[in-house]
Parts: sequence; structure tokens; C-alpha cells
Amino acid sequence: MVVLEQREEYSLNPCLPDSTSTRGMKQFFFRLKDDYSGFNETDFSTRTAKLPAHEAADGGRGGGTDGVHRFLSCSCLSYSKELWVISVSSGLPAKSHRGSHDHSIPPAPRFNGVFDHDHNHEEIANNIKSWSPNNIQNVWELSGLYEGDIMIHPDSPMDSPWKNGLLDATARWPGGVVPYFIQEDDFENLIVSKNSLPFIDRDQIKLIKEAMQEYHERTCLRFRPYKDTDDDYVTIQAKDSGCWSLVGRHGHGQVLNLQNPGCIHHGVVVHELMHALGFYHQQSAANRDEWVTIHWENIKLGKEHNFNKYDNRTVTDYGIGYDYKSVMHYSSHAFSKNGEPTITPKKEKVQLGQRDGLSKKDVAKVQAMYKEQCDGRNSSHSFESSEEISIEWLFD
Repeated sequence: MVVLEQREEYSLNPCLPDSTSTRGMKQFFFRLKDDYSGFNETDFSTRTAKLPAHEAADGGRGGGTDGVHRFLSCSCLSYSKELWVISVSSGLPAKSHRGSHDHSIPPAPRFNGVFDHDHNHEEIANNIKSWSPNNIQNVWELSGLYEGDIMIHPDSPMDSPWKNGLLDATARWPGGVVPYFIQEDDFENLIVSKNSLPFIDRDQIKLIKEAMQEYHERTCLRFRPYKDTDDDYVTIQAKDSGCWSLVGRHGHGQVLNLQNPGCIHHGVVVHELMHALGFYHQQSAANRDEWVTIHWENIKLGKEHNFNKYDNRTVTDYGIGYDYKSVMHYSSHAFSKNGEPTITPKKEKVQLGQRDGLSKKDVAKVQAMYKEQCDGRNSSHSFESSEEISIEWLFD
């Protein structure tokens, strides 16, 4: 038992030289806050934190009293007063840093993405970082990949724009269940306050899970944490620039990248998850010229291919029809070189796309695409009770 008493305030010292030091401190505070029961960073006066003793079973992650002493002696913290260790005892097991369910950690995905030699990560990252929901363009249009945010797999024909995509059943997730793993370190922010201990802000992780929850509430699809028995899964990370995903399911893991900051908005996450489920952009539909006009003269040089159409061997609307309101539709100014519209609707007084979430037709298309998978979901996927379909397991 480690009893800590906050007697004065403290602050971070500018001696932190780089992001590596910041990440190390962040990870330690996360352990102190989240790994061990009884810790409360906002009510820290004579609080009790249950920590394992030296060499306790904490997986060698630097916990225990050694970790506390390193924390207290860290040269990058300066105190106007002091934080005291009152007493120490041993014998308490550490909790997993991934929550009470102790979710498994998957191997690295087989394919992490390939970028062209002229892919300007820094420029893309800056553009996305400065993007706001008030911008006329969608943030995923700024990611510098095929159609903006589609990562093309070099070895798999299911990703080729000239092969089957939506109509390829092998690109769908069996049982309508998508195992996922969130690289949590990429989405945790270290918050430093003069009035409390530093703590980890996990709101962005919550937002990602809330986007998954929209699928739970409105479709038959289910997202669940990765298990050791899963061969296929989505790793959600923020290691690269841009908001992007592969289209459909791929073997042995795949990446869905959400640049942080920039991509963590509800509609953006919903959009990228739609790609992972097997959906292309709405304006790529074979019949799109019946619904919109493409203004080729306004499109940036070299970006014209982003407005190609797929034929009926690749995509289908399942008889539901073209959807101006789809979360998968380009904005009216996508890839504009002069500030003029690149796409205009043929129907008056309609908006192209939105960033709020799934449209009614998006929902209908997901249901149609995954009807067979969801209907055949077997008992090994435990999502049938109302309790299991609730959000509780997502937020553990």
C-alpha cells in the first residue's frame, strides 16, 4: 500500500527535450492512474493507491514502488511544494493497462500501408491538423491517397479499383463481426494542471468507440475487442499522416489510421469504418452521372482519377439508390484547384454528403450488404443479449 499526500502544487519543467520523454511520462502517469485501483488524480489529498511491491507481477512494465520513486525523482517535474510517500507495503497484483477485460494485443498487421515516393506526410499532417468541421472540404479528402483516403493493398485484388469490391463476399467480415484493436497510446493526451496530478485524457478513444456504437444501434454489425483466436482484425492507430483505411476485410490484420489531432471526429471515424466494412465513396457509383455533374475543369491537376466511376461488376447500391446525404459522399469542393465546386447535384437544394454519421440509406446498404453474414452469425459471437449489445463492453 502506497499512501500519497499532496501538500503543494507542481508543474512540468521545460526540461522535457522531445516527444519521447513526454510519451514516457504519459505512460507512467497512465499506469499510476489506471493500472492500480484506488488512485484518483483529482482527489489526491491523503489518497491511497494500491501498488505492487518491487518485482511484483506487473509484467515488467516499470510499475511498483520503483516506478513511484522514479516518478517522485523525475528531473522534469518541479514542485513548489512536495508530494510525499508516507508508507509502502506489498502483495497486490497490478491491473492490465487495457482495462479490466485485459484485452489481447494482436501481432503487427500484415500490411501497414504503402505510400508513393512523393507522398508529403508533413504537408498532409499540417493540413489535417488545421482542418475544422466548418471547412467546406471533408478532412478525408486531404489524406493524399487514392480518392483521398483509400489505402490500396499491393497484393490483394479486392482493393484494385478494377476488381470486385462491394460485390466480393470475401471482403466482408464473417458474421458481421469486426475484431478491433485500438493503439491507445496514439490517442491518449497527457493533461497537466496546476491544481491536480497529470492525468490521461481518453476522450478520443471514447469518441472512436462511440462511432462503433452507432453501427451497433443502427445496423446488425458488431465491433468487439481483438482476441488471440482472431486471424483478421482492424488495428486503429495514429502513427501516420491522414485519415485512411483499406476497403473491406483483409487477412492477418489491417490498419485504419486516424491522425491525431485532425481525424478524431464522429463522422470521420464512421466514414473510415465504412471503408473497412467494404464501401467505396458514393460518387464513384456507376450511375452517378444521373445524379451529379463533375466539373473537371475545377479539379486539381493529377487528381482527376479520384472522380473515376466503378462499373456494375464492382459496386452496387443494393436497389436502395444514390444517396446525396451519405457519409461516404465527397463534398462539393473536393480536390478543387480554384475554390469552385468540383461536384454539383442535379437535384436542386440538396447538400452533398455530411459528417454527422450514417444516413438512412447508408444504414440500409450496410444491412443489405451484411444480411447473410448477420443472419448466419453463430453462437461463438456473443452479441445476442441486450446487455451485450449495449455500450458497456465498448467502454471498459
